[in-house]
Formats: sequence, structure tokens, C-alpha cells
Amino acid sequence: MSLPVRYEIEHVSRYTYTSPVRNCVMSVGLQPQNDERQQLLRFDLTTDPPAPHNAEADAFGNIRHVLNVHRWHEGLVISAHSIIVMLPAEALPEAQGMEAWTELRSSSDSFDDWDYTHPTPLTQPSAALAGFIRSKELETPSGDPLSALRALMGVVHDSFAYVPGSTSVASPIDHLLTTGEGVCQDYAHLMLAVTRTWGVPSRYVSGYVDTGRGQDSDARTASHAWVECRLPEIGWVGFDPTNHCMADQRHIRVGTGRDYQDVAPTRGVLQGGGETELAVEVRVRVLP
Repeated sequence: MSLPVRYEIEHVSRYTYTSPVRNCVMSVGLQPQNDERQQLLRFDLTTDPPAPHNAEADAFGNIRHVLNVHRWHEGLVISAHSIIVMLPAEALPEAQGMEAWTELRSSSDSFDDWDYTHPTPLTQPSAALAGFIRSKELETPSGDPLSALRALMGVVHDSFAYVPGSTSVASPIDHLLTTGEGVCQDYAHLMLAVTRTWGVPSRYVSGYVDTGRGQDSDARTASHAWVECRLPEIGWVGFDPTNHCMADQRHIRVGTGRDYQDVAPTRGVLQGGGETELAVEVRVRVLP
């Protein structure tokens, strides 16, 4: 049986402006979740210039910090430091019974699942999506829900090339579908678009992934996105189409929502500033 793994995470966001900013209000979602799967031992948030901030839970239960910089400044650095223990993942069954589809379909119109079974701005139906579903024979899921989702994860992984910088966080899934290139949020959005047509409650997960146990992970690979689907008798199950694996102890969850827009690490409003440039540095390492 796997043992708990303790991680240290450093996430630094550096904003630079072409002209000074007079006031800034920023919502920051960088605090990892604390629940039965992962235990948050420490979280520190600092800014330069210093700014007061307070924590609040959003509609999806994520903790976000709202900070206010009411002074002239030419740049803003937001630094988050976390220490977290990841517990071993529970073993999944090889498959579910086909009756699980009956339960899923009976709850597909539930108000509780509405956010996770309907399209969002970044998972909208389109001609390109319909063509992809048709070409991959995904109109009807094959097998029980768990097996069908595992197969879908593989299809998404195998159908595209992972190319850093090929899309932005605001790119619709049509960009991935037409160019054949994308990054982790594109893979997650596409899988969500398909699972929701199947009536499976599905959510976007933002966080970090340990890409090399015992080694530091860089920002390009450490910041990550994947999908969770809620299955009868099992609960939320994580699928990582980018890496073609089930989410496990390596996957550290920060936020969950309908798509990326719900869990953006930082977003805010500026007074002044001109053009804005953002550089992000992330380090994930295993602690002894």
C-alpha cells in the first residue's frame, strides 16, 4: 500500500505594467484544497508591494483570497507557499455495472448537477465538436460509465499533440479540434464537453502534478488541469487526459469548477497600468 507523500509548492506570479497602476483589486485562487484526499498543513500568501487580503469561499467551495493594492506601483508579485500531504488514492473497481447509467440518467436533470452537466463558455457544442464525436464513435458511450470514461480519456490523449504555447487560457475547444495542438486545459475542456453530452456530472480541476517523484517540477509541467466525474457508488473520480492516467497522489487539487474561468489562479481589475505582462514560476517538490 502506498504511503502518504508530503509536498512543498511555491507558486509566484509576477505582473509588470507599461505604466504605473494606481489601484488594484485581485482575486487569487492558489490555496490547495483541504479534505479527505489531501491535508493542507501550511499556506502563506505574500505580495510585493504588501497588500491586505482576506479569504472567502466561492460558489464551488474553493478558497480565494481578495487583495487590494491602493497605492501607485509598477508591478505586483504574488507568492504562495504551501505544504500538503497527499494520501493514497482508494483503489477503483475494474468496471461498474451497466445499471450505473440508469442512475446517472435519472439524475441528469437534477438542479444539483446542473452546473456539471451543461455546456459552459469553454465547452460549447460546435460543428467541430460534433465532427470529433462522430469520427471517434463517441455518440454513445461504450460499456459501463467507468470503463467508457477511461476509454474516452485515452481517445482525447491520443488524438492531439501537446504543444506548450499553442493556445491560451481563453481558447475554445474548436482551436484544439482544428489545429490538433493544445495543452492540459484544452484536453480537459474537450473531455468535459463529451462527458456532459453523456449526462455524466463532470468538473474541471486546476492544480499541480508531480511530474517526477523526488525531483523539482517546472512551471510548464507542474501547473496542471484535469477532469473529475461523479459516478454512482464511487463519487468523484479524476481522469487526466493529458498524461493518460487516473488522478492519484501526484495530482494536487487547488480548485474545481465548470471550466477554467471558475478557477483562474489570479484575476483582477486595475486602474491604470497600460499593457500587462504575467510571468509564472511554479516549483513542486517532495519533502522527506
